[in-house]
Amino acid sequence: MRVADCELCKTEGGRLVLANEWLRVTLVDEPNYPGYVRVIWNDHVREMTELRQDERDRLMKTVFAVESAQRAVLNPLKINLASLGNLTPHLHWHVIARFADDLHFPQPVWGTPQRTPDETELAERREAVNRLGEMIAESVSRIN
Repeated sequence: MRVADCELCKTEGGRLVLANEWLRVTLVDEPNYPGYVRVIWNDHVREMTELRQDERDRLMKTVFAVESAQRAVLNPLKINLASLGNLTPHLHWHVIARFADDLHFPQPVWGTPQRTPDETELAERREAVNRLGEMIAESVSRIN
């Protein structure tokens, strides 16, 4: 089911890395957070409990595969996982690699900025995003 005024029903939700009949994985265009990924359930559902158990398992295995790829490629200090949906009530997970020198650390990426990120570090992370996308596509294809 698609909902006409839902942003994640109308658009891919970022640069498409992988899509199948259940879900899609996208890279989000956030210049201060290279490798920021969304895992988006294709059908318009609001909550995890609207999915069957096998669908929940598939979705979470995908989120974990994305996290593993981020750890391998970006070597972050921490990974943030969030499923909020307050503004966009379409089931999706944010998988965000975090670094001690990022714009908001240790606050959430939606919080108050804490510093100006180092452009050299950001550039290196941005260069790794294509490799990250390839690793995510390969990893998720094996489980889906």
